[in-house]
Amino acid sequence: MSTFQAPKGTYDLIPPDSARFLAVREAIAAPLKRSGYGYIETPGFENVELFARGVGESTDIVTKEMYAFETKGGDRLALRPEGTASVLRAALEANLHKAGNLPVKLWYSGSYYRYERPQKGRYRHFSQVGAEAIGAEDPALDAELIVLANDAYRSLGLRNFRILLNSLGDKECRPVYRAALQDFLRGLDLDEDTLRRAEINPLRVLDDKREAVQKQLAGAPLLRDYLCDACKAYHEEVRDLLTAQGVAFEDDGRLVRGLDYYTRTTFEFVHDGLGSQSAVGGGGRYDGLSEMIGGPALPSVGWALGVDRTVLALEAEGVTLELPARTSVFAVPLGEEARRVLFAKVMELRRAGIAADFGFGAKGLKGAMKNANRSGARFTLVAGERDLAEGVAQLKDMESGEQVPVGLDGVVDAVRERLA
Repeated sequence: MSTFQAPKGTYDLIPPDSARFLAVREAIAAPLKRSGYGYIETPGFENVELFARGVGESTDIVTKEMYAFETKGGDRLALRPEGTASVLRAALEANLHKAGNLPVKLWYSGSYYRYERPQKGRYRHFSQVGAEAIGAEDPALDAELIVLANDAYRSLGLRNFRILLNSLGDKECRPVYRAALQDFLRGLDLDEDTLRRAEINPLRVLDDKREAVQKQLAGAPLLRDYLCDACKAYHEEVRDLLTAQGVAFEDDGRLVRGLDYYTRTTFEFVHDGLGSQSAVGGGGRYDGLSEMIGGPALPSVGWALGVDRTVLALEAEGVTLELPARTSVFAVPLGEEARRVLFAKVMELRRAGIAADFGFGAKGLKGAMKNANRSGARFTLVAGERDLAEGVAQLKDMESGEQVPVGLDGVVDAVRERLA
């Protein structure tokens, strides 16, 4: 009988690699926690209609990539392909926008699912950390979120990423641009699917990654040439605030992102060391999404950063994260009485905040020391009958090989002093 394997396009996170993923999640979340963002968790699946309305019926995510299914009760559900629509739905359902000061600031972390052609950096199950600021229209809020993502990446040691920035206009100026773009697209040699997409949402065609399409788009009109005065002023303020904070960005007039709900500010974090899957994260303002999913007008802005791709970007730059030791002390008992005594010492060390593990399985000294080596522990704590009779255990430094007896009552202090 063959063993089961992870489904195609997915992966398992296992030690020691999983420690890097955790460190990346924590680094991205840290600046958010310092900036008034509260943690939110939503279900792994939602009503299909939430994503059809919110993400957009013409997007590849909804038409081709969403895992949709019908429950035994006849409900049409989908595994979440992205986080924003779910978070906004949860905030509206809980009336968070009525509970206090706006914006409502939320951050989240979780797995998302899209049926895509698997390749390095593009999986069917992937991990993101995201942030949403709901209920305020303010260029400073857009700038804040970009700065926080930039700070998170820099804290990890990433340097070779770029921030692409654009404005998608609003309901006043975008229809004018949309009409001009449709006129342009109708004159191109495009396949039926792309022409159909151009009629539903022409901006999505700009996001087409195929080289044959991109070549024809060379002379396409740019949205920035159609922005109304209000959108121009808004975008300029976002740019000025970023510049004042020393955050470098590149203006990209073709950046539209892959979701229908964006308005005004849109941005993407890209890393050139990742080949074709260069986007490590992105986001933007989505002032009309609340109304699209049945809520009141709540102008909002947010982003999501890919944990998987951030790890790949760190690898591409050769950045090694300083990870906390999984085990600082490994206890090796020699005999039944030593098992009882050292088990208690391991618990004492843990309660004192020191990472400690124990030689389970009643192995001999040689086997137990092999386990201690594999654990990566800085120290081993060894005790046999003679040690216990003297009221001591042997504390061995695994780096230097030095071994000293320490009193059983002073194990925690001795370890703490040496770790410091």
